[in-house]
Amino acid sequence: MAETIRSIWGHVMKRKFLRRGIPFVLFVAGGSVFLKQFASLRYEFRKSQKLSNEQAEALGLKSGNVEAAIQEMLEEIEQRDLEDWENIRGPRPWEDSKTVQTELRQALKPS
Repeated sequence: MAETIRSIWGHVMKRKFLRRGIPFVLFVAGGSVFLKQFASLRYEFRKSQKLSNEQAEALGLKSGNVEAAIQEMLEEIEQRDLEDWENIRGPRPWEDSKTVQTELRQALKPS
């Protein structure tokens, strides 16, 4: 019995297809099955329901005219002065961000 198993194992180890090809095919097929299961999670959790206006108000969310809110934001942006500004660099990793920012802002303020 042991002699038969040893001869079969020796035969398998001599053949490149049996030694490398079959594990590769199993890996590709198994990977396909795994990815199918993994990708299905994405679509399972995407099927969420949208909130109605009553539910949104119960949760404390504002529901209203979106176009009016967008128009209001646009008017606010148009009122800002975008021509007169100074570029302030951010702090480097070894610098303390608050002190650097305050120093740069004080240097830019007119006296």
